[in-house]
Amino acid sequence: MSKKVSLIVLVFLIGLGILGRFFPHLPNVTPVTAIALFSVTYLGLRYSFIAFLVTMFISDIFIGFYQWQIMLSVYSGFALASLVGLYFKKHKTFPIILGGTVVSSLLFFVITNWAVWQYSGMYSHNWAGLLESYTMALPFLKNSLVGDLFYTGVFFGAFELVKYFVINRSANMLYYRGGQK
Repeated sequence: MSKKVSLIVLVFLIGLGILGRFFPHLPNVTPVTAIALFSVTYLGLRYSFIAFLVTMFISDIFIGFYQWQIMLSVYSGFALASLVGLYFKKHKTFPIILGGTVVSSLLFFVITNWAVWQYSGMYSHNWAGLLESYTMALPFLKNSLVGDLFYTGVFFGAFELVKYFVINRSANMLYYRGGQK
């Protein structure tokens, strides 16, 4: 992909991510994990980090910042999704993308809810409190899985579909031009 097209896709993804966080949605059903996975696969690691960092930071300016340790865990969860997505670059198969998306959601869940337990003061600092933190967050995990699978499927599916038709159209144009000599 050319640098110009990559930048256009990057800006589009950031805009979509910001809008996805502003529009009413179920908790944790946003396109940010999908943006991290998709952008690292097609644009590279640097663009992926730019995509989710800018998306989160700009939307957090308007939504509101929160405890820095918990924010760091959220941003780290998306960074790990980008790292998981590195594997997709050479292995773009449905099972790999499905599994990587689930792994990304689970990593985000484990990291962010540990941070909530550790830093929010909502739970006692013992094993029972940690277990309660994870138990209370299970609805958020369900929402994350649904949102991440949906948005990742849409992003990868739409891109591959467009790519398929563009390549086939180009091939057909070359074929028909060749027949008109």
